[in-house]
Amino acid sequence: MNEENVKQKAKLGLSPGSLVFTGIQKMSQVDLTLISYSEEEVLISKPASVTEAIQSIQAYKGNSWINIDGLHNVDLIEEICLYLGVHKLTIEDILSVNQRPKIEEYENYLHLVLKMLALEPPDNKITYEQVSFLLKGNVLATFQEKTGDAFEYVRKRISEDKGVIRKKGVDYLLYALLDAIVDYYFVVLENIGEELTQIETELLENPDKNTLNKIHLSRKNLISVRRSIYPLREVVGRLDKIEEPVLSAGLSIYIRDLYDHTLRVMENIEGFRDTVSSLLDLYMNSMSNRMNEIMKVLTIISTIFIPLTFIAGVYGMNFEYMPELQWKLGYFAVWGLMILIFIGMLMYFRKKKWL
Repeated sequence: MNEENVKQKAKLGLSPGSLVFTGIQKMSQVDLTLISYSEEEVLISKPASVTEAIQSIQAYKGNSWINIDGLHNVDLIEEICLYLGVHKLTIEDILSVNQRPKIEEYENYLHLVLKMLALEPPDNKITYEQVSFLLKGNVLATFQEKTGDAFEYVRKRISEDKGVIRKKGVDYLLYALLDAIVDYYFVVLENIGEELTQIETELLENPDKNTLNKIHLSRKNLISVRRSIYPLREVVGRLDKIEEPVLSAGLSIYIRDLYDHTLRVMENIEGFRDTVSSLLDLYMNSMSNRMNEIMKVLTIISTIFIPLTFIAGVYGMNFEYMPELQWKLGYFAVWGLMILIFIGMLMYFRKKKWL
């Protein structure tokens, strides 16, 4: 039983809203990053404590994005969420890292949960990380299990004033972060597509048991990816229906574009699932054809030796009166007959294109 399952069992019997971190601690300490921005300026800081972060947010009149890397410090997460006026059940969802992607609209804030995918070098293993979003007023809080994410380009656009992020509210920032996560889905799926192409080439050239293991691994990865992404369509669809004042009216066109990207991701996943099934069928057919070729060769060899065995058996009998036994050339004649039969049968098989 892995550590994550043990922590999940620790919640058994607890009342709703009990704050227990169910994941695996991936960082030694929680890392806070605060980006406060407006159309005129951007301020990036690393608050030493939640109190310092809250004071900076309260003192700034523009938009604020606070990112929390590391969820194992329950008290720290609770302190931030209580400042934002977040319900206990929402805090529980943030700390429970096995959540299904979802969106929840409360009276004064918006809560989203997504799965962020990444490729871990050197073998491009797919890793999964839960990301939670809290949108309230002009503050967006994001909660991640560890450092490293798909948001670097968004941060760069904010710091270098590229695009329209600094000209819009934090609801547009929420869209930009969701879009960054979805865009990285395409990178992961592209890597899966390349692996499937390599497997197909291997199947056509020289398939073996290792090839079957690769097919099953790709199938397992696709199932995990689909489970992590499939609910996203519902999340984005519901996000498009949220009205002011939570989301600005002009954001709807961007959400629809994000929904279109989500559909493309799902179409790619379904296509790859069909490809994996086809590769599995191709492997089975390839193995069956190889076995048929082996059986054909063995059958031909057996067929050739049937008359030869018959002749050898006849002349292997120990009868005293056999005319050929007294013939001086009998031994060579029998050998010649067997060679002629062998050659004749080979020519016949080639004529029938069985060889």
